[in-house]
Amino acid sequence: FRFKDSLAEDLQSADLVISHAGAGSCLETLEKGKPLIVVINDKLMDNHQLELAKQLHRDGYVLYCNCSTLVETLQSMDLSALKPFPPGQPEKFALFLDKVFEFQ
Repeated sequence: FRFKDSLAEDLQSADLVISHAGAGSCLETLEKGKPLIVVINDKLMDNHQLELAKQLHRDGYVLYCNCSTLVETLQSMDLSALKPFPPGQPEKFALFLDKVFEFQ
């Protein structure tokens, strides 16, 4: 895709999403309940995308690969093995901040 203000409509109609491992892209896709294959960019200096992809995979939420193994991943994937991503709980974070900053 070229730059778009929002991918929400595309995500809503997708049966499968293949994305880089940016945190925003991963979370937005998982929150929509879509199966996700994360393609890491192993040329990044600190390779933070790999860390996120591995953790989400260990937790059972995504499949991950790199560009050279994408076709193999698509051929062998079992999307039924992926777990649904739990919904966010922003109220818990707000309560934590209230305690930290003594707003209560």
